[in-house]
Amino acid sequence: MKRKIAVILIVILLFTFVSAPLAGFAVSYPPTLYHRRDRGETVMKAGQTVYMFHSGTDDVKKTIHADDVLTVYRISPSCEVNPVGIIKVLSYIGETYIKAEVFEGEIKPDDIVKKGNVSCLIISAGMCNP
Repeated sequence: MKRKIAVILIVILLFTFVSAPLAGFAVSYPPTLYHRRDRGETVMKAGQTVYMFHSGTDDVKKTIHADDVLTVYRISPSCEVNPVGIIKVLSYIGETYIKAEVFEGEIKPDDIVKKGNVSCLIISAGMCNP
């Protein structure tokens, strides 16, 4: 009887150790899929449309408005934040996206747009349908 209980306990512990990492990926992509090297190859230049992802909170909607001209920043591997371009906000799309046009500079996915205490993430131009 004790041996049977010990086997059941070992099986439960093994199942717990195996299933714990799987629960972490239940709400997000594994980092190896998200941080691919080819993501940074897309470059948007003046006149092209870009899309920004934001949190969808009221702070964003109160701070960023249509026709705002915003600076785009890139974070270097040494954690320096450098301006790389300027965009003009065109409109909001859905709850968490903003459509904008590049005015100057070369903008890549994963660049950051800041205004006040709000930040948005530039995503690839092909990910949103207007």
